[in-house]
Amino acid sequence: MPVEFLGIGATNNGTETTPRTGPAFDKDYTLALARAHEESGWDRVLTAYSSGSPDPAQAAALIATHTERLQLLLAHRPNVSYPTFAAKTVATLDQISDGRLTLHVITGGNDHEQQREGDTLPKDQRYDRTREAIQIFKKAWTSREPFDFHGEHYDFSDFVLDVEPAQKPRPRISFGGSSPAAYKVGAEEADIYALWGEPLAGTAQQIATISELARAAGRPVPTFQVAFRPILGRTEEEAWEKAYATVARIQDRTKGGTAQLTRRHKLSDPENAGSQRLLEVAAQGERFDRALWTVTAKATGGAGNSTALVGTPETVAAALLDYYDLGVRILSARGYDLLADAVEFGREVIPLVRAEVARRDAEEARTAVPA
Repeated sequence: MPVEFLGIGATNNGTETTPRTGPAFDKDYTLALARAHEESGWDRVLTAYSSGSPDPAQAAALIATHTERLQLLLAHRPNVSYPTFAAKTVATLDQISDGRLTLHVITGGNDHEQQREGDTLPKDQRYDRTREAIQIFKKAWTSREPFDFHGEHYDFSDFVLDVEPAQKPRPRISFGGSSPAAYKVGAEEADIYALWGEPLAGTAQQIATISELARAAGRPVPTFQVAFRPILGRTEEEAWEKAYATVARIQDRTKGGTAQLTRRHKLSDPENAGSQRLLEVAAQGERFDRALWTVTAKATGGAGNSTALVGTPETVAAALLDYYDLGVRILSARGYDLLADAVEFGREVIPLVRAEVARRDAEEARTAVPA
């Protein structure tokens, strides 16, 4: 089965190891990074969301108009706009990109970050609101007749979009979360379920839970995505030297763990279940499976995509294929030097993974017994 690669559509060059050198929205850098992904064999990039960041929808529109094949994953928080407006934005962007858009719906796991934009709902109620928003998106993108919606969080009548998405029947919806409430909403509503990079056993458990919930709801199991921070070297020794140097730079930026890297993430006691799981894994050990390294996650307080895969391109490719064997079909990755690492990963790792997946598919086709 096909494998896809998701990178980051960042709007500046700042990372956990290096503060940005220009504005938060650096147009030239945004386009250079997107084009590097497209030219290096990636399938899509994420335009991410935070309360103070540049508008990811407009960043996605910029990228769409300056690339030809690169697909876009647009992050969106339901609290920041009414679902009918968000549905209109996505449909318009899907037309601009000629059908290259997927929507990543973020419920929000940090109360303080949500409150920065006026969202005071408790976490479980935020998931209920997310469910309603996703249901509205689906209806708005597929209905050619006016419809009503009367829910707990949204209530409107006689709405229909004049602009239709380019994709039929609609753009896909991506979703993430590691709490029971998240599993249920994502399993029952999402087309793609995004997970952070945990050891194989934990990832397998999450996939099984979400798959069971989807089947119980009578719908297809979502496509699974897992995210990592690859750290590559020409040799294993070089890769590990680079890994330890990376953490040293993170610790320097956090002043030994006393200063936050961003306004979004604390370095300890995270509220969201995904970060809590990453820190629990880090407390159990530094290395897992073939190449998973948790020290980067610990150094950043489990902030988002923060566990590393360390090794030569061959080692990291083999580690990614271990997750493919669990049923993961979208592999998300970004380095600590966004542009250079995107090019290196695209040149050194993506072809290895694609070639092995193609070899397996061909072998399976040769050995398949005719019906």
